Amino acid sequence: MSKKQRVSSNPTEKITLSLNERILRECHGLYADSDKDDYTKELRTNRQKIMFYLRCDYPKNDSCHHQGLVSMAKSVDLALLTPRNKITVLLIGNHSAGKSSFINWYVEEHIQKTGVAIETQGFTFVTSGKKRETLTGNATLHLYPHFKPLQRFEGVVEYLTTEISTSKQKKFSVITFIDTPGLVDGDMSYPFDVDKTIQWLGNMADLIFVFFDPIGQALCKRTLNIVECLNRKHGDRLRFYLSKADTAGTETDRQRVMMQITQELCKRPGLNKTGFDMPTIYIPSMMSGKPTRCENQIEDVCKTVEKTIGQTIQNTLNSLENDCQRIAEAVDEKLRTNAVDSSYNLRARGKGFIFGFVGFTLPLLILVMWLVNLPLATKVLGSELTDIMKLYLVSFTDLWNTVPEDYKTNLLIIIFVVSAVFLYLSHWMARLRETMTRKQIKRMMEVQNYVTGHAKTKKEQLYEEYLTQSIGSTELS
Repeated sequence: MSKKQRVSSNPTEKITLSLNERILRECHGLYADSDKDDYTKELRTNRQKIMFYLRCDYPKNDSCHHQGLVSMAKSVDLALLTPRNKITVLLIGNHSAGKSSFINWYVEEHIQKTGVAIETQGFTFVTSGKKRETLTGNATLHLYPHFKPLQRFEGVVEYLTTEISTSKQKKFSVITFIDTPGLVDGDMSYPFDVDKTIQWLGNMADLIFVFFDPIGQALCKRTLNIVECLNRKHGDRLRFYLSKADTAGTETDRQRVMMQITQELCKRPGLNKTGFDMPTIYIPSMMSGKPTRCENQIEDVCKTVEKTIGQTIQNTLNSLENDCQRIAEAVDEKLRTNAVDSSYNLRARGKGFIFGFVGFTLPLLILVMWLVNLPLATKVLGSELTDIMKLYLVSFTDLWNTVPEDYKTNLLIIIFVVSAVFLYLSHWMARLRETMTRKQIKRMMEVQNYVTGHAKTKKEQLYEEYLTQSIGSTELS
């Protein structure tokens, strides 16, 4: 197993990556395969074209046979999940709640359409890359293969798009936003099951932002129903915000709106919890000319995202260490089991040989004794060789002659039956357990050396770099 690393499609690109982005990407690279067999014709013609627009390092050298931890784990009967190199932030809320406006503000680029009308009618993935590009449904699923189960929801794929932006603002390089359709009650018809789709996306998201619009349908029952379902499984991921807070009128009006939303949420058993928080946010660039005394906590949203990124990096690095340990222990167990099976096979071969030898010897002695006493034996073998064979068989011949003639036939039958039993026992006892070949053992040792050496060392290096940006290298022991 070669330990060659991925060859970057653009060596200068790594210099421009943020530390967090590089750590997540390198962790992802340790898990994923870069072997040429993994880049099938379909992958090259579809996903690689898509990845051209993203900062992903595809190996140009097809002779690079580097297997990732996922494949190594599979070889020792373990199942690992490849960590994603970006966090996913899902935005949900009623129609015109400011979800798209928030994405545009965070990215500092007009990517999503905004307005009073329902602009977002499908699901839009907004991510960073090399070139401004828009991808359709099938291309989106090639780019995000872990979202392929969305195909189970009828009509969703046709309403999937991905917007790739070159923006490097804030922490956008390690974030994928998912903008969802505006939720409304009444006769509004969606071309897919919007409730179940959002709930499924919530399972995949690292953060779920719920935006309530003080002017629009903040108390939309569809929104509240979805939020209640998401809260049952992923309450720790949910964050509530009163968006467009500057349009809520006076401070009294704003407090009244927040109380109404809070009361409506608390009516739901799953959402009635202590420590409920709903910061007020609005997009500074979209303020009306009138001054407002409303506190804008939109920077707290950015801090929440940054905190999640930090937690994701820590979890990824911790998982890397645990996965390496699991693989190393599994390899140890494989080698130990192989040693036990090899020892068992050696004993089994010995027992099989002994029983087989006895089973063949008894009828063979009788057959040889009978042949050398034939007149034809002297003519074929010569008198000298025949005499030598009779000399070696004299003890067995004398023993045989002590048996009365009437019992010799029965004794022959018994001897042949006993020989058959011994031969059967020889076959049964010589059954072998499956063991690894020398090549397989060598590969297991290489896997163990890789995970205990290179991968763990890389984890320590990445952890040190991550901590250095917070506390400085001088404080690290």
